[in-house]
Amino acid sequence: MWSSARIAVIVPAYREARLIGRMLRRVPAFVDAVVVVDDASDDDTSAAARAIGDPRVQVIRHPENRGVGASIATGYQHAAAAGADVLAVMAGDDQMDPDDLEAVIAPVVRGEADYVKGNRFAHPAAHQMPRARRIAGAVLSGATRLATGLAITDAQCGYTALSARAAARLPLDELWPRYGYPNDLLGLAAARGLRVREVPVRPVYADETSGVRPWHALLVLYVLARRRLLASGDH
Repeated sequence: MWSSARIAVIVPAYREARLIGRMLRRVPAFVDAVVVVDDASDDDTSAAARAIGDPRVQVIRHPENRGVGASIATGYQHAAAAGADVLAVMAGDDQMDPDDLEAVIAPVVRGEADYVKGNRFAHPAAHQMPRARRIAGAVLSGATRLATGLAITDAQCGYTALSARAAARLPLDELWPRYGYPNDLLGLAAARGLRVREVPVRPVYADETSGVRPWHALLVLYVLARRRLLASGDH
């Protein structure tokens, strides 16, 4: 627990056998539950997660690959049903500094925000991000601000915390299942009037391999436009 709130960490994982054990060993002690969602990996991701022997860790495996957004939705639903108050997300590739987790969950625990996103651009180490990622992040964040009306600077950061009460208000089964899910989730949050806040988090780029490609930017723009059209159809 952290300040009397039950904290769950959702770990979407696909082909993370090499790094997930290291990542899980670094999850802070105040976290009550860790839900690893193995998205039908064809390696030993599930076995590596179980091998650390942490009783907080539960592994859920999708029978077929559904995408990172779908994995997070699965984790949210499972952790909320198990009684968690705050649903944080940390990637299985050890690309998120566990020392930042308290800052990410704090506004949710204190009732100051419904959804908190990490902001790598606001951290003193932002210059360590690859230049291409900084440029792409700025462009996509600008598009997300226009589409959602939210004051977001780092839309693509996956280091987040969502209150269980807010999760219950979101149609998580509608969440875009693959790359672009952060932008779609922000669209869902904006449509339902959730309070969204950003906090600085340290960008981590070490020995993980990025799967980001230039065409992903076009996909994000499509996801944003799709969410706007769906939202307008609801009115």
